[in-house]
Amino acid sequence: MHRPATLLILIAGLALGLTRPSLLAAEDPAHQELRALRTQVIEAITKGDNDTVMQHVHPDVVVTWQNAEVVRGVQGLRDFFNRMAKDTFRGYKVPPTPDDLTILHGGDTGVSFGYVVAEYDLLGKKLEFKSRWTATLVKENGRWLLASYHISLNALDNPILGAAKKSLLWGGAGAGVLGLVIGVLIGRRKKA
Repeated sequence: MHRPATLLILIAGLALGLTRPSLLAAEDPAHQELRALRTQVIEAITKGDNDTVMQHVHPDVVVTWQNAEVVRGVQGLRDFFNRMAKDTFRGYKVPPTPDDLTILHGGDTGVSFGYVVAEYDLLGKKLEFKSRWTATLVKENGRWLLASYHISLNALDNPILGAAKKSLLWGGAGAGVLGLVIGVLIGRRKKA
């Protein structure tokens, strides 16, 4: 009695498996090359080795940072790292991690996207930023290079906004207490 149902499930499973291209196709070798690039760039950033990072970016790279600043070119990226990153960036809690394989467009362009959790010293505090990123990669002269990178914070839920809310709450509580004290003092003066 159960045999026909089991056979039907087996046939459906095989049919589904054979029709899924991801199970039939071998992974494009470009993905291993891109993993190597990611590892090299993350290691260099973690060590503060900007020269190695610059070897892996396209000469016309465009990067948009969480603070909405846009830098262009290798020198612009180097200047940003020297001005901002060395004093604020403290490392990765979770390094840039892709959500999926890079989407390849032809043999020389790819788009990758994912998340990162980085630690920064800002506003006199250690803050953890959970961000989303998108990167465009191009292959030139047999090498994959980072052509663009965009990283964003959640505008409605992030550590800077959290710190601002906390400051407002403390400021509001302080103003409330001050208002009560002034009210009591004015009330006593009127009675006297």
